[in-house]
Amino acid sequence: MKIKELRNDIKEYLKKHNLEKKYQKAKQLFETNPFHHSLNTEILEPKHNKIYSFRIDKKYRAVFIYINNTIEIIAITNHYK
Repeated sequence: MKIKELRNDIKEYLKKHNLEKKYQKAKQLFETNPFHHSLNTEILEPKHNKIYSFRIDKKYRAVFIYINNTIEIIAITNHYK
């Protein structure tokens, strides 16, 4: 599964929170195995919206949608806020 190029605002968020290396590691793992146990990939509620997330680290998640056999990251979120 291929992840689309990130939007500039998401790249800036990763840079601001020092998550660039962690994101790249999670991205490679996701593209190899989207359901690897360390990613904790899940569908978010309400499920009919078909919005998913995977773990970047214990604190941050990448929120994404499927578009034509590719993944688009729509946000990076602090899981505890």
